[in-house]
Amino acid sequence: MDGYFLVKEVNKAKHVFNSFVPRGVGPDIHSYSVMVDGLCKSRMVDETVNLFKEMHLKNMAPNTLTYNLLIDGLCKSGRIFDVWDLIDEMHDRGQPANVITYNSLLDALCKIHKVDEANALLTKIKDQGIHPSLYTYTILVDGLCKNGRLEDAQEIYRDLSIKGYHLNARMYTVMINGLCKEGYLDEAFSFFPFIAVRLMLISGLVQATIYRLFEEHL
Repeated sequence: MDGYFLVKEVNKAKHVFNSFVPRGVGPDIHSYSVMVDGLCKSRMVDETVNLFKEMHLKNMAPNTLTYNLLIDGLCKSGRIFDVWDLIDEMHDRGQPANVITYNSLLDALCKIHKVDEANALLTKIKDQGIHPSLYTYTILVDGLCKNGRLEDAQEIYRDLSIKGYHLNARMYTVMINGLCKEGYLDEAFSFFPFIAVRLMLISGLVQATIYRLFEEHL
């Protein structure tokens, strides 16, 4: 099924999935997770939700991965309201949301310009004992930059630096982009001592992105 989804042969993937029953072999959690992931990436979220309901009817408990795949699909489709219900359901079933769950939600909130809610959510998950990853902070910094909150983004960046986080090319690219768009070219250039030593370690695509950002604003 994975292979069919990769080449966008959704109907063939569905045929393989549905062929389990006639052979007397019911699909397992892994099979459902593959379908949830593939359907979400094919923008067939309503069908994914129905498949999820089918799991419940069959008394098949979704695992954290399955929940996270559906939540990511819902977030990317702008259906954040449905996500809160799923997070509550995860908690009730003894599979509380993790940092991957919340990364999807943070990204969705930032993309609909609800950065204050995203900030509040970050505080909430830390209070729950969940440790945000560098990717979590990168999502928030990017969202703040794109919503005109550069100073807030810089504050998070400085805090991460002070705490000794090993910042990566993605974080640097996000900050450079935010600074360039606000016209702070000198500050953007100040990142080069930090990223120059890493340019040999990051992909050509990232290097090209960094150079393009400077060229666009010179």
